[in-house]
Amino acid sequence: METRWMCNLRERQVLIFFVFLSMSGASAELGPYWVVEEMERGSFVANLGKDLGLGFTEMSTRGARIVSQGKKEHLQLKVQTGDLLISEKLDREELCGPTEPCILHFQVLMEKPLEIFQAELRVRDVNDHSPVFTEREMILKIPENSPLGNAFPLNNALDMDVENNNVQNYRISPNSHFRVLTRERKDGTKYPELVIDKELDREEEPELRLTLTALDGGSPPRSGTVRVLIEVMDTNDNAPEFERLIYTVQIPENSPVGSLVVTVSASDLDSGVNGKISYTLFQPSEDTSETLEVNPMTGEIRLRKRVDFETVQSYEVDVKATDGGGLSGKCTLLLQVGDVNDNPPEVTMSALSSPIPENSPEIVVAVFSVSDPDSGNNGNTITSIQEDLPFLLKHSVKNFYTLITESALDRESQAEYNITITVTDLGTPRLKTEHSITVQVSDVNDNAPAFTQTSYTLFVRENNSPALHIGSVSATDRDSGTNAQVTYSLLPTHDPHLALASLVSINADSGHLFALRSLDYEALRAFEFRVGAADRGSPALSSDALVRVVLVDDNDNAPFVLYPLQNGSAPCTELLPRQAEAGSLVTKVVAVDGDSGQNAWLSYQLLKATEPGLFGVWAHNGEVRTARLLSERDAARHRLLVLVKDNGEPPLSATVTLHVLLVDGFSQPYLPLPEAAPERAQADSLTVYLVIALASVTSLFLFSVLLLVAVRLCRRRRAASEGRCSVPGGRFPGHLVDVSGTGTLSQSYQYEVCLMGGAGTNEFKFLKPVIPSLPPLGSGKEIEETPNFHHSFEVNY
Repeated sequence: METRWMCNLRERQVLIFFVFLSMSGASAELGPYWVVEEMERGSFVANLGKDLGLGFTEMSTRGARIVSQGKKEHLQLKVQTGDLLISEKLDREELCGPTEPCILHFQVLMEKPLEIFQAELRVRDVNDHSPVFTEREMILKIPENSPLGNAFPLNNALDMDVENNNVQNYRISPNSHFRVLTRERKDGTKYPELVIDKELDREEEPELRLTLTALDGGSPPRSGTVRVLIEVMDTNDNAPEFERLIYTVQIPENSPVGSLVVTVSASDLDSGVNGKISYTLFQPSEDTSETLEVNPMTGEIRLRKRVDFETVQSYEVDVKATDGGGLSGKCTLLLQVGDVNDNPPEVTMSALSSPIPENSPEIVVAVFSVSDPDSGNNGNTITSIQEDLPFLLKHSVKNFYTLITESALDRESQAEYNITITVTDLGTPRLKTEHSITVQVSDVNDNAPAFTQTSYTLFVRENNSPALHIGSVSATDRDSGTNAQVTYSLLPTHDPHLALASLVSINADSGHLFALRSLDYEALRAFEFRVGAADRGSPALSSDALVRVVLVDDNDNAPFVLYPLQNGSAPCTELLPRQAEAGSLVTKVVAVDGDSGQNAWLSYQLLKATEPGLFGVWAHNGEVRTARLLSERDAARHRLLVLVKDNGEPPLSATVTLHVLLVDGFSQPYLPLPEAAPERAQADSLTVYLVIALASVTSLFLFSVLLLVAVRLCRRRRAASEGRCSVPGGRFPGHLVDVSGTGTLSQSYQYEVCLMGGAGTNEFKFLKPVIPSLPPLGSGKEIEETPNFHHSFEVNY
């Protein structure tokens, strides 16, 4: 039982020392609050809300909580009412040991905003322990010649209670020789001394058996007893005496085991066995007996284990010197333990906020406290963090620090910070403690999606299949989570003629673009629109990019012959005088192709002729010319089949039939060639009908020409002086106009036809082409059909 009590006593001393050391130099702002040990769990201590001047709801909203020193939480705070309650039964002896008063320090921490209050709880002792002697029987040898009034110290009783509840008085059982006195040491411990009231006579009474009772000051008082055996010895009239009554020694806490503390020395005037001295520690505590040992022969006191300043700062023990006759003397050893910087600083994290939002300055990230159980400069500390971090350390109350952000953080630059809190004491050598925390930065939607390109150009071949994937756009967002999820959309176009919704669509998630229908290069060569990319943050951010779709031509249009017209009516006959020289121009085949590039490059070829070798066609311009001189033997009527072919892959083509009539001169009437008699009679009747039709058409034609001349004269005065007027020709379909600027028919031709008066028959004269009416090649613009296109041929009379 003595061993267990001494162990608890040592733990209490260590705990009390740590509390005093950690709270040194600080005055409590709250309390002190008093409780009695052994109170039931949940017992009321005080109302902190009332002491702090806070309401019930304010305690909860401000995040009030109790921060205790040590591993156990002895108190709990009921934030709904502000009551401070005991969380477990308190044993004052376990918490503080013999130290009085028993003080437990704690802090009241308010997180919102940060505020710390120092407070202390004092535990009152109750008389719950009885005095206990460490021995079951004391044996005391007293010489028979001991003088009256001589005092013999006895082992004191131990009581775990303090102050009045500790041992206050000793009593001895009734006898005629001895009485007991109660003495007090410097540390307040009371011990008994046996005093001789009557001389001893060994022959009459060689031994005495007494009962020693120890009483504490509790109400009611508790007691403990021990048997005392007194053996009366023969005469030994000199007790050992020490050179000094008090030995004061200081030893550093890092001294190795076996180090010499001090050598005590006593002398005895007796000789022989009565003068032989042995040394022992007198009534050492359990901790002292484990720490110190004495050589019984030499009096050397050495360390049995290493001493720790943070646990025990000093030791006080009596050294007893006993001679062979049983007489003894004592001295006191005061051992002071010197502090050595052997404890690194300690960091206790009270609050940590992670993650913290970006773009928010001066946010409290962490609250922590720093302590060092050493003393003096060995316990003074310097706290710091890395210099290259956007955080600051601020000292708040006593040994508490707050870690806050120095400026707004950017998650896209750095999403996580590893902060090392370095605490260094000022001892020699300096000891350092590093505590690492990880702070993550949460995302705020502060970055709009960014396209990989400011503009995209997509090439699509015409006649594509519907729902064809024609390309993709891509945008990225530096944010994370939903703030980085990008959706794509088509932005409204400002072109009223462009039905974008019927041309393309976009996948909102992937950015893939699709053609909704088959595209026609001849109708729409290129178009552009803008694509938007928006994230899913709140509020959402967006950006846009330009997309240009360029159609690639496909050879899907065959050449179309503009002249001569192939409309199923009577064929157009070209007149050629027989006097024409070789290479004379007979006519020109004019054709266009709706495609572009090499798909619109036209070439001409004579497939079939009535008389091969008489006519030739130029491959690049379609001009039909005579290949040789004409002779009387050549037939008067010729039929030519001309092939017009483009340069596409595969090539497309068209054919045109030309009728050429050889005449001796323009004054020669146009007569059919002599044929068989039945055919001639049929031709005569047909000629009559043709003459009538020709007269009707000519009359209508002249009327139209006169009407057109009148209109032209009103619009253009210059036309009257030149003596010519425009004759409307056949109107050609608008889609046959060359819009690419690369076709064979790069300019329109105008031919003058003059009707000469005064002759018996009409004479036709072919002249050179006049001013072109179409723009030159390479204009780069689409040519729209104009209502005046059918006025591109002029006829003069």
